[in-house]
Amino acid sequence: MNKINISEKLSQFHDHWNPRIVGELNGQHVKLAKFQGEFVWHKHEDEDELFYVLSGEFTMEFRDQSVVLHENEFLIVPRGVEHRPVAEKEVSVLLFEPASTLNTGDMVNELTKETLERI
Repeated sequence: MNKINISEKLSQFHDHWNPRIVGELNGQHVKLAKFQGEFVWHKHEDEDELFYVLSGEFTMEFRDQSVVLHENEFLIVPRGVEHRPVAEKEVSVLLFEPASTLNTGDMVNELTKETLERI
């Protein structure tokens, strides 16, 4: 049992849209990521996702609405719902999702990360 220092883990990387695994429990991954710019529209047929903003802010776009998330706020995107995160400035996010979750869901492109680094 080791404690995790989130600030220390975030200092280990500087790229965007490339989640890192920092913990596991009950078949779920706890991930850290930095967002900046627009991601791709996608959905996850079988997995819900939790996005918790550690610093900064971003907008989660849905086809029928947008939700702005600020520091210390989180949003759960239910399985099957198409979404796209957009961040004007860099934002640090904690993600909680099943280990099977592919970052780009049903959309495979240059942003897809099939194997995630553990830090």
